[in-house]
Formats: sequence, C-alpha cells, structure tokens
Amino acid sequence: MKTIATTLTAIIATAIGAGATIVPSRPHVGNFADMAPYVYPDNAPRTVERPAFSPDGLTYLALSDDGKRITRHDTKSGSETETVMDISNTRENSIEKIESFTLSPDGSKLLIATAEEPIYRRSVRAAYYVYELRTRILRPLSQQHPTQRDPLFSPDGRMVAFVAADNNIWLKKIDYDTETAVTNDGAVDRVINGVADWVYEEEFTTTCSMAWAPDCMTLCYLKYNETEVPPYSFTLYEGTCDPMKQYALYPGRFTYKYPVAGETNSTVTLHSYDVDNRKTKNLPLPDSRIEYIPRIAYGGASSDRLMVVTLDRSQTRMEVYSLNPRSGVAKSVLTEQDNAWLPSATYEDMTFEDDGFVVLSARSGWTHAYRYTYAGALDGQITSGDFDVTDYYGKDARGNRYVRSTATGSINRVVSRIDIKGVMKHLSPATGTASAWFAPGMGHYAITYSTSATPPVVTLYAAPSDKKARVLEENTALASRYASAPQREFITVTTDEGIDMNAYIIKPAGFDPSRRYPLIIHQYSGPGSQEVADRWRPDWTQYAAMKGYVVLCVDPRGTGFKGRAWETAVYKDLGHYETIDLQGAARWAMKQRYVDPARIGITGWSYGGYETLMAITTGDSPFACAVAIAPVTDWRYYDTVYAERFMLTPRENAGGYRESAPVSHAAALDIPLLIMHGTSDDNVHLMNTMQYVSVLQQAGKWCDMFLYPDMNHSINGCDARLNVYSKMLDYFNKNL
Repeated sequence: MKTIATTLTAIIATAIGAGATIVPSRPHVGNFADMAPYVYPDNAPRTVERPAFSPDGLTYLALSDDGKRITRHDTKSGSETETVMDISNTRENSIEKIESFTLSPDGSKLLIATAEEPIYRRSVRAAYYVYELRTRILRPLSQQHPTQRDPLFSPDGRMVAFVAADNNIWLKKIDYDTETAVTNDGAVDRVINGVADWVYEEEFTTTCSMAWAPDCMTLCYLKYNETEVPPYSFTLYEGTCDPMKQYALYPGRFTYKYPVAGETNSTVTLHSYDVDNRKTKNLPLPDSRIEYIPRIAYGGASSDRLMVVTLDRSQTRMEVYSLNPRSGVAKSVLTEQDNAWLPSATYEDMTFEDDGFVVLSARSGWTHAYRYTYAGALDGQITSGDFDVTDYYGKDARGNRYVRSTATGSINRVVSRIDIKGVMKHLSPATGTASAWFAPGMGHYAITYSTSATPPVVTLYAAPSDKKARVLEENTALASRYASAPQREFITVTTDEGIDMNAYIIKPAGFDPSRRYPLIIHQYSGPGSQEVADRWRPDWTQYAAMKGYVVLCVDPRGTGFKGRAWETAVYKDLGHYETIDLQGAARWAMKQRYVDPARIGITGWSYGGYETLMAITTGDSPFACAVAIAPVTDWRYYDTVYAERFMLTPRENAGGYRESAPVSHAAALDIPLLIMHGTSDDNVHLMNTMQYVSVLQQAGKWCDMFLYPDMNHSINGCDARLNVYSKMLDYFNKNL
C-alpha cells in the first residue's frame, strides 16, 4: 500500500528543501490485500445460533457441514445420538444437498430447503421438501409450485401453509399428500397473501404474515394490496460478480413496489381460513386510524384469541386487539401512545405467553418489560431503573424471567434472571456484550459473550443452578489473530455545547503523543442505533489505525440506549443535532495535542453516509475530507415507514424535510468528497447519489464517485466490501 499522508508530507518537505524534483506517486489501483482480515466476511467470528430443539428441549438437531446429514444430539453433552436424515437413505425422492431445515412443532417431521434464492434482506424462496423422521419418506412440499416462500407447520405438524410464486397461500395436508388453494386473488405487483411486502420486510423486520390457531382449525393471515403503491425500477447489468449473461448487450430492469415518504402504502387487511369448510373470512378492525399491522399471533392456548398489533401512520400510537376469528369480534386490550415515534421493540418484540403477554415500553423514559393479562389488565412491571431492556427471553416453570439489558452501562449488554420477588441476578459479566438463547422449558441456556478485546465465547449452562455444561464455541484463533491490532479505548467526548457522547478512540500502532496524526471520524448516527459498544468487532477502523490514523467513533444525540429524551431529540428534525454533535466531536479532537486539526475526515454508510453529507455542508464544518457510502440525500426519496417514523409526511413537515436534505445544502461543499453506491441498492436507491451529484454540477461543484454494478445496499460478494474500504482508505490517504 502507499505511504500514509504524514510520512509522505515529511518526505516531500525534505526533498523540496534539498532542491530535488518531485515526481507524483502512482495512484493506488487495487485493494489493500492486508486489510482483508479486518473486512467482512474475513472478520466474522464463528457463532452458535439457537438450534432446532426437540419439543422437550433435551435434544436438538444439527446439519452437517457438507449438507448431507441431519443428526440428533444430547443438549447437555452435545454428543451425537442418531442420524435422523441422510440424503443417501431417503425413500420416494432424493436431493443433492440440504441447505436449511425446520423441525415441526411435534418433532415428527422436517421441512427441508433446497435451491434457496434470496429475495430481499430477509426473504428467501426455495424448493421445499417434507421429510418424515419415522418412515424416511421425502416428498416435495408442492407438486404444483416449483418454489415456495415462508412455509409454516401447523401446531400438530400435519399441515403446512406456504406462499407460491402467484402470491397465493396454499395448504399442504401431509397425511393425504394434497394441496389446496387458500386464496385465489394473489397477483404479482398487485396483491400479496401471507408474506410481507417490501416495506414491511425492511422496516418491520418480518417476512411471514400467517398464524395457525392452536387447534389447527384456522389459519389467519394478512393480505397486502399494493396495487396503488408506486413502482420503482433500477437497471441491471451483466456485471462480473455472478454475471447475468442475459444483459451482456442490453441492460435489464428490476421493478418492485416501493412507497416513498408521503406516498400510498399497501392496504393491509386481516383474514381467516377455516380448514374444514375451506372458507375465508374478512376480519375488519374497529379503527380507521390503523395504517400498519406489524404483527399477528395467537395468545396462549386459546384458538379464539388472535392478538393483532396495529399502528397509526405516524407510528406514535399502537393498539393491540384480542380478536376471535370465528365471531370476528375484536376487543382492544392495550393502547400505547407517545409524543414521538414508538420504539420498534414495543410492537415487534411483544411476547405472548400462556397466561398473558409482555410488552417492552419506553413510557417511563427508559425501555422496560411490562406484563399484561389477556383481558388487558396491567399485571406488573418486570424491570425498572435508568437503563433499557433490549430483549425479553421469557419465563421458566418457577416464574423466573430472563432479560437482556444495559443495566450495567449503556455500552454493555448483560443477561439477567429476575425472580418472582423482582430481584435481578446477572448471568453474564457486568462489562462487555452478552446475549442468550434458551432451550424449550428453559432447562438450558447459552450465553454468547465478548468484549472489544476478546472474541465471542458461547457457553451452555444448566438452569436454575447456572452450572456450566460445556463451551460451544471459543473462537480461540481470533484472539491471537488480532492480538497486535490497536484496541478501542472507551471514553466520553464532551463538546463545547456541553453534550456528553459515548465514544471510542483507536490510536495508531506505535502511538507517539508528541506527533500530530490525521483523524477519521467513523459514525452511523441513526435514530436508536449504537456504534459505541463494548463488543468484539475487528474492523477497517483498526486497520486504519495500524496505518497511521487516529480513528474516533461517537454516538450523537438521536442514537440509542441513553434514555428516551436523548433518542427523540431528533424527532421531525433529522440531521440537525447529529451534525452539531459530530462537528463538536471534531472540534474536541482538534484540541488533542496528537491530532492534526487540518487533517480530520469523516465517513459513514447508509444513515452514516447521510450524516457525513450533512456534517460537511451545514454549519461551520471542521472536516477536510469525507467519504459517504450509500447515503440518503433527501428523506423524500426514502420509504414511508422509516422516513415518516421520524419526520412525519412531507406534507406535515415540509420545512423539516427541506432542511434535513443533503441536496438542500450540497452547494456549500468545499472539501474533497467521495461517494460510493451499489447500482442495485433496493433500500437506499442510487437516485439519492445521482440527484446529489446533479445538484453539485448545477452549483459548479464536483465530487468523486465510485459505483458498484448490480450490488445492493450491503455491497457484498466477490471481495466488494474489501474494495469499498480500500477505496475509502486510499481516498483519505490522498486527501488527509
């Protein structure tokens, strides 16, 4: 790689003093190969996801690395007890490889996925098979539809509901090997039954919109009528990463329904299907303010109690209904309302238990767990204090409840047990980041724990003794692999305005406090997000420090886990306080004797790219260079759910949209700027970058731009991520 700017400047100064002729160095033209260990996928640790447990939690199933066998293991010891499926020993049909599988609720069958094909961020279509463990019979889930989406076992394991390519729900009765159409009005780009449209999948983190009744007699589902949603298209090229030969001479087009801020959403309605009489029923809800239905689920063991979670368009009001699918009667059991947007955990992470449900609410100014009866009565507050609960894991037979929270500090995550008296016991260390998963019945649980300096260790424990059963993963090799990398130092940055921000700083290898170094501020800054956390994440930032940069990361106002007031300060005014705080962080850095105040850069991806553009063109910018990756340049270009959650609609908040748009301030650009973007970004469309560049051109300004053909928002695959960060660091080398 090329020598960093500080050294290069010294060489030039010496040469000039000697009267030498200066020959410009050759521009960098390739990836920094030695950066690869600090870039995805090479920097990803091994993880242990919650396995497919048997209903009693005493055993679990695992897929072999070669995708040819599924084996059963003892939960406590991990020892293999039997092979439950071998692709060389199936009856009636055979497959070449198992890509993933799902165990039926009764433990008797498997859904086997082959030929998986991703659709958007979370969704996938595949050719599924049903495998009976006792008989070894393997049959296609559908004879009529080559691929399926979101297959869902009935509770007794005898039926599977799935969505076909025609956007209709079909029902497979496994005992009779028959399939029946549940809906018949599905149509591409018009009506979707049973699976989420694009904006629900992206912003409500859901794909499946179906729910089986506990007695297996009713299937409830959501219907998305997206006929009036405006379509969006982008160009497809042949490319070189998984090339599309059909577009070698003439580009193609990808078109889908994407509602931008203020435009029409899908009309979402609730329906039920009676398995016996094969009839569907509309289930209207008694409130015209309902715009979204982010979740449906049955509550407890009752087949007469479908829980329906609804939101108004501004996402400041949630109402939960208990609905009887047979009678159609809906009763409101909970209303939650705020002056700003409701946290997504409130409506996405509701937990429905046998005797009631648990809600994560920020009504106190901090997010805590509250339990309710199914009649809607508050049955108690599970947690309290000046910290946030990020996950509620459930309760065991003794009435103990398990949570994950910031109880030991906002940059930490601790897993805790709360007994019936309300006493909290931490099951993981106080500092660092822990998460957990539990076996059915909560007889065993696994904790994944890491710090910024130690890689993740996954340990299985027995409950309630909390005795260690075994270590599932240690990531031993990673500790030595990154031992020489500069480490994060967690600090508090206080701006001249008196704002205290969580931050970490990474100092160069061989740091000399008497020298002045160039500095890069790395940030994301999105509402409710967090970059400054004590967790294992070797990244390009450490590589940059190895090459002579000081790297500073801060979480400005609007980010999460410092209380509701801190987070909602940005409501209806995105980009304002974040910019003040990031510029304040840069001025704080200027006062550090080891930072060169003339060489401070800033970078970010997605919302971080957006905030990069805001920070360099509004107010009194202290930055000398910037790199923005996949940035939003006007919230009018972004989707309804996300943009309106924080800004309302453009009609309701015209001034806010105007002032929060980087395109409104682009003419003020006066430093080197590089923008990188994938041409097939279905999330933050390339149009954002193109319009920004157009405004620059009109103002007589310019920036540097690098595009990634056919790459999505993540810019992944074929070493593309390494290329992104190599280009970024090369740009900072040249301009800082």
